[in-house]
Amino acid sequence: MKFALITFLVNLIVLVGPAAARSFIETPSLKPLIEAGTLPAVAQRVPAEPFVANFKEFGRQIGRHGGVLNTLMARSKDVRLMVVYGYARLVKFNRKLELTPDILKRIEVEKGRVFILHLRKGHKWSDGHPFTTEDFRYYWEDVANHEFLSPTGPPTTLRVDGKLPTVTVIDPQTIRYEWPKPNPAFLPALAGARPLYIFRPAHYLRKYHARYGNEEKLNAKAKKKGQRNWAALHNKYDHQYKNKNIKLPTLQPWVNTTKGPAERFIFKRNPYYHKIDPQGRQLPYIDQVNVRIASGKIIPAQVGTGQSDLQARYLRFDNFTFLKRNEQQSRYHTHLWRIAKGSHLTLFPNLNVNDPVWRKLMRDVRFRRAISLGINRHELNQVIYFGLALEAQNTVLPESPLFRDQYQKAWTQYDPKTANKLLDELGLDKRDDRDIRLLPDGRPLDIIVESTGESTEEADVLELITDSWRKIGIKLHTKPSQREVMRNRIYAGETVMAISSGLENGVPSADMDPQGLAPTSQVQYQWPKWGQNYETIGRMGKPVNMPKPTRLMTLHRDWLAATSTASREKIWHEMLSINADQVFTIGLISGVLQPVVVRNTLRNVPKKGIYNWDPGAHFGIYEPDSFWFAESPANKTANN
Repeated sequence: MKFALITFLVNLIVLVGPAAARSFIETPSLKPLIEAGTLPAVAQRVPAEPFVANFKEFGRQIGRHGGVLNTLMARSKDVRLMVVYGYARLVKFNRKLELTPDILKRIEVEKGRVFILHLRKGHKWSDGHPFTTEDFRYYWEDVANHEFLSPTGPPTTLRVDGKLPTVTVIDPQTIRYEWPKPNPAFLPALAGARPLYIFRPAHYLRKYHARYGNEEKLNAKAKKKGQRNWAALHNKYDHQYKNKNIKLPTLQPWVNTTKGPAERFIFKRNPYYHKIDPQGRQLPYIDQVNVRIASGKIIPAQVGTGQSDLQARYLRFDNFTFLKRNEQQSRYHTHLWRIAKGSHLTLFPNLNVNDPVWRKLMRDVRFRRAISLGINRHELNQVIYFGLALEAQNTVLPESPLFRDQYQKAWTQYDPKTANKLLDELGLDKRDDRDIRLLPDGRPLDIIVESTGESTEEADVLELITDSWRKIGIKLHTKPSQREVMRNRIYAGETVMAISSGLENGVPSADMDPQGLAPTSQVQYQWPKWGQNYETIGRMGKPVNMPKPTRLMTLHRDWLAATSTASREKIWHEMLSINADQVFTIGLISGVLQPVVVRNTLRNVPKKGIYNWDPGAHFGIYEPDSFWFAESPANKTANN
């Protein structure tokens, strides 16, 4: 696998999209609207220079228009995943994890600190209104830097050493962002699964903005809608990622037409989408996507009975045998993609827990090493994953050019003797009548590990760890709850330890942001208050007050300022080394295989792939707008 390299040493880098097509083939389902005069022909709907999808590079087959794709989600809020899967971005990661233009026609990058974005002339929002640099200006001036709409100011990704860029609108298709120093995090953020949005549909949102209307009337309207004031109403309607406001124009391949909450959401093709295939057919091929809401616990069973045409979410490796058994009857194939997170399951000791006794213990590296050494990862692998996973820490995977064996194996050997010795050294040598160690204040060393309770997999893993931890005098208790409840408890410092997935990006290159290795986000369960402090520029949370995490913060700032791949690689390795040695997170197992169920007639879905949030956007890097339905499974074409 080749990895993205964004070289900032040269004076100018130009990322160029494919050439425009010469002719077009109209979408059959849209012909009635065209004949009725309510929709222009495809030549007037796509940009003057549309993105022409490259089908040769990855062996995809040119398809046909039509069809309805059915998929399953567990919550109404999961409609946001259609923005993830659709993966229309200003720039995006391709299958090789290289950054390429998508919505943008091209980008000029000068010395890593100046970015000139070129839009496609004639590009339109899903409602047919022009998409221009006015949408970028509106976001920058009227949203990001507005004291009521963005009280904390623009996001941290748009800051370099605390300084914001100079934003200059050059013409309707050209806009310039300039920082005093390099900002290597800018382009990857634009390409994220949950992207950095630096534009808004200005024509739609202006009517809710006090600068463009009567503030008194807007406030009155907001109160009728149950909102505090006009700014709250504007923010409610302005959520491109959440995908809840069906009136908000979009640039995604499919448009939500169902107001939630609902049991089924219908997404219809965006008639103004900017991509075409090599023969001139406007993408997406598929006319409609139906998202049905069902309990996450029964989704595997429903998939096995043929109720989904494309499914990975809510499926687990332990469903694989059942899914394979039902393939012929339910007319689908089950592929196995490699999950590319740093760790499939990870324990997160909360270094910001409120309880002072637990906090002191969690911050002692001897304790974190001891509980890691007290886990029998080989047993986990054999019993739950049939020996097909990797017994590893939460770090980069072998597919990454940054991989080193010592990062993966640090403190992973099952060694109860050394673990017991470390715990004794900590002064935890007294035990109760259950043979459980006692904390310095006399409480038993009963660790409550909180989980989402969304799958039996976590429970099975924790049950095996319970047995091995008993041998070092620790009692493990599992506390399942809803994801949002668990997160809020972690953020508030009420949780001692949690279990979740590890590093989102387990396959990075040196030119990808190592922010996951430093306290940069509240969703990092090992140090949520430190991460929140970073995200809010010191307004919330708590400042870092430990030497090693402080060093990680310094290294991350050094990476952001670095001007060469070599220097960024050196920084990555020091950060990986610190995390491996300090065991801030305790990786349990990685490289787990993800079942991907694909309807027999669905084409262009790869048999092999990586299943990853960022980079990857799950299905996103495989371009679902190019998926299409053949008339029958007997069609000579096949999934590539």
